[in-house]
Amino acid sequence: MNDAKEEIKSRLAVEDVVGQYVELKRAGRNLKGHSPWGVDKTPSFMVSPEKGIWHDFSANKGGDIFTFIMEVEGVGFKEALEKLAAQAGVDLTKYSGGDPAVAKKKLRAKEALALATKYYQACLIRNKPVCEYVFYKRNLNRKTVSEFKIGYAPSAGKALLNVLKKRGFTENELNLAGLLNQYGGDLFRDRMTVPFIDTSGNIIGFTARIVGQGEPKYLNTPETLLFNKSRFVFGLYQAKEAIRRSGFVVIVEGNMDVISSHQAGVKEAVATSGTAMTEQHLKILSNLTSDIRLAYDGDSAGVKATERAIMLAGDLGIDLTVISNYHGAKDPDELIQKDPKLWQEAVESRIPAVEWLLSKYEENLDLDSAPDKRKYSDVALKLLSYVKDEIERASYEEKVAKKLRLDVEILREKGDRLNKKLEQSSRRYLKKPKTEFSSDYLTKLENSLLALKLFGGITKTKIPLEIPEDETKLSELELVFNQEHEISGTDLEKEASELLSRYEKELNKVKIAELNAKLESLDEDSDEFIEVLREIRSLQK
Repeated sequence: MNDAKEEIKSRLAVEDVVGQYVELKRAGRNLKGHSPWGVDKTPSFMVSPEKGIWHDFSANKGGDIFTFIMEVEGVGFKEALEKLAAQAGVDLTKYSGGDPAVAKKKLRAKEALALATKYYQACLIRNKPVCEYVFYKRNLNRKTVSEFKIGYAPSAGKALLNVLKKRGFTENELNLAGLLNQYGGDLFRDRMTVPFIDTSGNIIGFTARIVGQGEPKYLNTPETLLFNKSRFVFGLYQAKEAIRRSGFVVIVEGNMDVISSHQAGVKEAVATSGTAMTEQHLKILSNLTSDIRLAYDGDSAGVKATERAIMLAGDLGIDLTVISNYHGAKDPDELIQKDPKLWQEAVESRIPAVEWLLSKYEENLDLDSAPDKRKYSDVALKLLSYVKDEIERASYEEKVAKKLRLDVEILREKGDRLNKKLEQSSRRYLKKPKTEFSSDYLTKLENSLLALKLFGGITKTKIPLEIPEDETKLSELELVFNQEHEISGTDLEKEASELLSRYEKELNKVKIAELNAKLESLDEDSDEFIEVLREIRSLQK
């Protein structure tokens, strides 16, 4: 697809693509603006129109228009390529690459789903009882119905099938699109339909709610060539601009919560659409913002979902908060029906997820009872093991100890014993590096060292990094050098030496993490296990 990439690059200026997301101002030969990830106080985002590249010094990211779309939209290269190709008017089918048969199947599935959406929308308009359900019972206005492309699937068994067959689609194509059931009829019948729209605006499936009586209440498109529930975030297509502007995202439980929230003015709401939150969901959202707010129900399912989210976020280094003041309503949708302003206020009033979860445990336990004290300390210590910051974890330990009316050192000793017990029984601790390191910081150091090696005239300090061959990367490194190191009077040799020392320390941490992971696959009694353990200890000295 290199030819396609070059064609798209020739048609789209980097400042035009970036300018859709970042307000840019001229700064000499370059353009400057604030980071779209909201991590800078002063403009630290640079664009070089001359070289067709960008670099965000605060977020330590950079590249060309493709990497920019991948980062800012939270999508893969394929999706970025398709989005920019559409923007540039480039027909990707003219370029080789990939399996043509699979590409054709995906294209036909997209076409079928787009036509199904229009058909369902037309069916809604023609059906007065269903209109009353959508507009009056569900309290949705015309703008919301149009924005989310809400429709109605008729109760007739093969209504959609017959319509799309007349448009030239085969039953096999419709089945691959996820529109048919196991008997060859329409999957969705007598249901309000809401399409799944990916971040590029393509319809990839549906969620559908029963209008009358019947089960299941909600029915979703199964996994298809286009739809992957582990990666899809419902409402993100409609929410991404609001998320960028406000700098936060709200994760709710249900798709109707998302739709109601958008109508109520909180357009930052998204959902994981009928599946538990995954690491991919969090990674996609964290590419847009670091302020992630959970709005789950306060029941046992909501508590479990929050606990799972904290575990995933802890591994990814993301801090979560919880929206909990529903004023007696069971979920955001019910609160919005009560008063949209109350929901807007609730979104602004949130607490750290760990704090919220601890309070939920407290509600269900008698902390004057010795057995419940034990249970509470067990779950609290397990939860706090996912809090990476030592100061934050120590603060929570003190709060838990106070609740239990214990000395904090007794709680910590129990935590140490639990960790040792876990180590002895399963050795899962080996999966976690004993020395924390930041991949972002390591990349930043590498970029700075390479920039000095290439453009700083460094001769005394030997920088053991290979010079990249990629032209885009070389241009980005020149931008880094001009911005960070080209300062009159600066001793570049001394700067390179200090950076190299920091880089070597970070590399040391990476090696320790890799060796810890290697231990996981070795027998504790083997000679190799002992050798690897010795190597770790020597690196930690």
